[in-house]
Amino acid sequence: MNQRKLLVRRGAFVTRVLRLIAPYWVNEERVRAWLLLLGTIGFALGVVYVEVRVNQWSRPFYNAVQQMDGEAFVRLLLQFLVLAILMTLGAMYKIYLQQMLEMRWRVWLTHAYVSDWLADKVYYHLELDPRGTDNPDQRMQEDLKFFTGVTLDLAMGLLSAAVTLVSFVWILWRLSGTLAVALGGTTIDIPGYMVWCALGYAVAGSVLSHFVGRPLISLNFRKQRLEADFRFGLVRLRENAEGAALYGGEAQEKSGLFARFEAIRQNWWRMMLYTRRLTGFRTGYNQIAVVFPFLVAAPRYFSGEIDFGTLMQTAAAFGAVQVALSWFVANYQGIAEWKASADRLLTFHDALVDTANDRRRETGVDVLRDGGGRYAAEALELVLPNGRPIVAGTAFTIKPGDQVLVTGPSGSGKSTMFRALAGIWPFGRGRVRIPAGAKVMFLPQKPYMPTGTLREVVSYPSPADAFPDGEIARVLAAVRLEGLGARLGETENWAMQMSGGEQQKIALARALLHRPDWLFLDEATSALDEETERAAYRLIAEEMPGATVVSIAHRGGIADYHGRRLRFEPTEGATRVVSG
Repeated sequence: MNQRKLLVRRGAFVTRVLRLIAPYWVNEERVRAWLLLLGTIGFALGVVYVEVRVNQWSRPFYNAVQQMDGEAFVRLLLQFLVLAILMTLGAMYKIYLQQMLEMRWRVWLTHAYVSDWLADKVYYHLELDPRGTDNPDQRMQEDLKFFTGVTLDLAMGLLSAAVTLVSFVWILWRLSGTLAVALGGTTIDIPGYMVWCALGYAVAGSVLSHFVGRPLISLNFRKQRLEADFRFGLVRLRENAEGAALYGGEAQEKSGLFARFEAIRQNWWRMMLYTRRLTGFRTGYNQIAVVFPFLVAAPRYFSGEIDFGTLMQTAAAFGAVQVALSWFVANYQGIAEWKASADRLLTFHDALVDTANDRRRETGVDVLRDGGGRYAAEALELVLPNGRPIVAGTAFTIKPGDQVLVTGPSGSGKSTMFRALAGIWPFGRGRVRIPAGAKVMFLPQKPYMPTGTLREVVSYPSPADAFPDGEIARVLAAVRLEGLGARLGETENWAMQMSGGEQQKIALARALLHRPDWLFLDEATSALDEETERAAYRLIAEEMPGATVVSIAHRGGIADYHGRRLRFEPTEGATRVVSG
């Protein structure tokens, strides 16, 4: 990559990071954010001011020690006590306000990202088309936490380094004097020579740090992804523990988990190698920095130009300037980790924006919420995300009050059609008309069981207090879950506590509570025995008279509860839908 392209890439990264940072500082709580930031900056500047005063205090203190002046020694120790108290208070409240600001920023960003992720079903479409954004949960939890905390740490550190540099440069310049260097019979005077020595030392260290530690940026990016993949595998196994146990799939699960962890180990080993090099360089750099100021100041001390106190003050000022100039060296590993985290957030943010924009200008299945009171499919063709056709061009209408049974072989596209009718399947072409303002509910074969109280689970997707406890208990009894009516306040992992059939009864209870105008059941009673399944359809007819019911089912026993049929007939290339 040539230098111009490299500068363009770096400039683009900085611009994108600023766009990521900026919204919080202009949002509705910007006044509080800026007050916290200014307070943090104020205490940071106060700490630097105290450091300057300590440097000024050091010269008379060391002279008192050299001259064995006990009275001055005690007086200066008392002065130092006051400075130490001020330093402690400043450092303590700087961290306190910075942590408060960090959490408020993280809360705001988390709300923003989660809202964008859930808006317009972007979370669902990202699963269909990941766009390289693996593990969104890890990005919104770990990367946001790391990004906000380290951004503030680095920003405050850089600010303190800059103020320290400005504050101590003039002290070091004044203390350095002028160094006369003889070159071939010519004497060159170098004013403030120790400032130039500190600058050269820091620049050399920064360049070498970048050269030694540059691979850590990409390795940290990879580490975050691999750790998230391993965690996802563990969570996935926990959520599907019963299925894995019934299959006896422990060996396969162990193999898969160990393979993911092996990738972490290999990446970690490479990080160890580069971290060892960077740590070795940085440690050596810091050790040399301890004696370097004495080395460059020693000629003036031994020639009698400066006293012992001035030597110590000069060394301290040189150290402060050198540390400030070496901020990049000291923070290189943190910067590498921060950049990896920022890259992951930026790619996730871009995916959220692109997916939302695609949803708004989608040229695939067109969803119109008018329908003239009817559900309709017009010239509807559905394809898989890879472009393979699954349902050929079809058209049908479902009128209010219809009872429609959808049949056909497994894998013929019935569930995909339901997704299109729900308005969430974007791949294909044609049009779906949905009755405007109608209450629609889709019951999938495997119901979603959120974590929470049983009251929250049964009321989903409404809030837990949307229905009286008595009504919830009544519908639970109606779907033959009488024993659960007294457990509404209990919190359990209900997906593990209940069988598949019980979970489908919970979904049916949700439908009875919400009473939709249009109810779509995607094999939503397949885990029930035939008698209970027929009882469920009788219950729907009794509790929701006049509701439109559209069912995907393979059993013929529920045909009596439907007056129409849509048959999915596989053909060579794609499924054809026949209305009967």
